[in-house]
This record gives sequence, C-alpha cells and structure tokens, in this order.
Amino acid sequence: MDWDIVIGLEVHVQLNTETKAFCSCRVSYGDAPNTHVCPVCLAYPGALPVLNKAMVDSAVMLGLATRCRIRPYSTFARKNYFYPDLPKGYQISQYDDPICYEGHIDIAAGGKQKRIGLTRIHMEEDAGKSMHSEAGTRVDLNRCGTPLLEIVSEPDIASPEEAYQYLTTLKQIVRYTGISDCNMEEGSMRCDANISLKPEGQKAFGTRTELKNMNSFRNVERALKYEVSRQRKVLESGGNIIQQTLLWDERSGTTRSMRSKEESHDYRYFPEPDLSPVHIDKAWIEKISSTLPEMPEARKQRFMKDLRLSEEDASALTAEKETADYFEAVLKTFNAPRTVCNWVRNEILRIVSETGRSVRKVPVSAEALAELLVLLEKKEVTPQTAKLVLDEMASGGASAREIIEKKGLKPISDSGALESLIDRIFEANPELVRRFRDGETKLFGFFIGQVMRETKGQADPAATREIINQKLGK
Repeated sequence: MDWDIVIGLEVHVQLNTETKAFCSCRVSYGDAPNTHVCPVCLAYPGALPVLNKAMVDSAVMLGLATRCRIRPYSTFARKNYFYPDLPKGYQISQYDDPICYEGHIDIAAGGKQKRIGLTRIHMEEDAGKSMHSEAGTRVDLNRCGTPLLEIVSEPDIASPEEAYQYLTTLKQIVRYTGISDCNMEEGSMRCDANISLKPEGQKAFGTRTELKNMNSFRNVERALKYEVSRQRKVLESGGNIIQQTLLWDERSGTTRSMRSKEESHDYRYFPEPDLSPVHIDKAWIEKISSTLPEMPEARKQRFMKDLRLSEEDASALTAEKETADYFEAVLKTFNAPRTVCNWVRNEILRIVSETGRSVRKVPVSAEALAELLVLLEKKEVTPQTAKLVLDEMASGGASAREIIEKKGLKPISDSGALESLIDRIFEANPELVRRFRDGETKLFGFFIGQVMRETKGQADPAATREIINQKLGK
C-alpha cells in the first residue's frame, strides 16, 4: 500500500532580547547557574509579571516576515504542567488569541516552490534547564522566563526532506530579521515534529506521534525518516499507531517512548489574570514594518535580476544576511558582481570555515577586500599572489598594499627574467616540449604552472603566456 506522510512542525525560537519575558533579569547563555533569577522568574508569592515590549516587537517582526495576519487584540494564558525546572508549575503562553496567525513560508521542494502554511506564531516564556548525571539532577533557572516565539506549521509538510527545507528556510528568515541567532547547540532554536501516515488519498489523518530531543536539522530529518519507516511497518502488519511523545536517540538512530501525547485540555489553559491584553494598532505595525529588512528570497531574486548572478551564486550569497551584506559592501567600492561573488564565495567563506568565525567577524573588512580587488584589476598583484595576500590580511590585519610592498609581491613582468626562466623550464622538459609541438596543447597549462611555481605566483600571467606562445611557435 502507498502512504501519504503528514508532518507538522512546532519550532521554538529564543529571542535575543536583553531581558526576560516578564522581568528585568538579563538573558545570557553560559553564565554560572542560577545567577540571573529574581522573585518573578522564581515564582515567589506576590511577584507579578510585566510584559517585555521587545518580545512583542519581535513577534510582530517575524509575523510580517512570514506574511502572517497580526492580531490587534492578543491575550496570554497559563499552560499548566509540572516540571522540576518550571517553578510556577505553569508557563505563561498564548492560546486562544495568538499574536500572529494564518501566515506561510515558501520552500523549494522537488524543484518547485511549495507553500507551507503557518497556523500561528505566539509568545511564551521558556522553562529552566535540568542537567542529569550519575550524581543526580541539577536545575539551572537562568533560562527560566527567557522570551520565546513558537512557530506552528500547518500539516502541509509531506516528507522528511521537506521538513529539513522548511527548517532551513525558517531559520534563514528569522536570522534576517535579527530577532534570534537560531543556534540549536545553545538551545535558541528547538523543534518538535508531529508525524502520521494515512493511506494515499485518504482525507482523514492517521494517528500521530510527536518527536522530541532533536538537536540539529539533520537529526530532525533522520528522526522523521525513522518514524516513517516504523509507522509503515506497524500499519502494514495490521497494528495500530499509539499516540505518544517519542524521544530521538541520536546514537542508536531510533526513537523511544517518553510519555503519552498530551492534548490541549491536558494543560488546563485559562486566561493569565496578571497580564493585560496586548493591543497592537496600525501605527505600531507600520513602525516595525518600516524596519523589516529585505527577505532572503527577494534579495536572491534581485541579485539574479540586477547583478546577473546565477541562481547558485545568488543562493549562496543570500543564505546568511551577513554574507549578503558583506558582498554588497564590497560592491560599493569595486562594482564587479561576478568577481566579487567569486572572492566572497571561494575565499571569504573559506576563511569563515577555517576560523569558525562569522562573516561579520572575519578580520578582512569589505573595504579591505575591495582594495585588494582594485590592485588585482590594476595588475599590481597576480591572482595567485592575491590569495596569499588575503590570507596575510586575515591573520595580520595589514592592508593589501602594505603586505605587497613589505614582502615584495608585485608581479614579475620583466621579459628578460621571464624568458630566462621559461628557457630553463623548456630545457628541463624537452620531451614535453616536443609533445606540445606535436599537438598536445593541454601541456600549455603545465608550463604555466611551472613558471608560477618557480615565481611563487608572482609571474605576470599575460606576459608569461605571450612568451611561452612565442617560444613554442604558437
């Protein structure tokens, strides 16, 4: 039997506000446990929450970026459950009146564009963190009360691969807005997945399971693939799927039961009596809309249309806002899009990968790279040497011109010196010279390479080619 896969994702994004959702404690990752707490986030009797406006601004910002409708009247609710790292015994969240609803995200699926609906984006606070060891469980409440946005998709995702693409696109959008760094390793982006199977074409959904404990997009994809396989085997053997919450075990590549799956009534939602409703007027929305940056897909299309970049290049440059910003900053001084694209993609992103830094923290500014490319265009440095100069710039901080002058890296264009060197190379390789003259023209690259190796990349490429052509009678 053929099966339809039905997936819906619930993504929690931790906001990068300075303070927590309902108190003035600092939001900070990695500090000593229980050092950013107060009577409000510790739920002392009589302590009352005060809404952080920055959380509301962030919610509206993401809602606009995902084409959501913004609710002018938004309320908070208490979501009741008991965890050791949730002092109140309930979480302040939103239920009946989420701040954003009926949005969508477009993803690339099977070579086509597919629209994934968003049911809602709502505001809530985070719980603390439990750390388990052989000695027992310790609780750190620094994270308790940290502002979160929960983004709930419609069950429009039809495969684990689409789920991966949806998460990648959502992360890209969130990072473009600047409201979160979406670092899954630090817990600032977390994902739960609901998945079910149904006979192909059947309208009614099957029984779903919820997957938790997935710390990367690849693990989300792996967990969903495993669960598709497991559910298919159960159904095709005549069994029934049990509605439950499952934990993903990365080491074994399997899921295991955590608890029976809760429904909304299990949380006993009721209106939060200590927080007034949030009223958002058009002026507030328009003010936030005026600060909304160009979104990645729009920027990608602009790069393709206005700068004549390929889709592959435009996609790579717009994958991260910092990379696209850097690229455009270089263009302000050196307006050659394809050349700049090649240097950013091949060299700057290489440095990013090697150093583990973000583009913003690479020690070669956009202005510094532009200066190097100007020198390259003026033939004051060769392409091969320019790459060495860039590495020096990344490690030492000196300018391109300073490095070229100090290390004597100007191109060797003296015809006498180049002729003498090329003669020595021909004398050392008479058989290759004969084969070239007999028609093996691909050996031309060998001779160019030998000259560049002997001069450490400083030989002027045009002059070198001209002399080799003259001496080989071409």
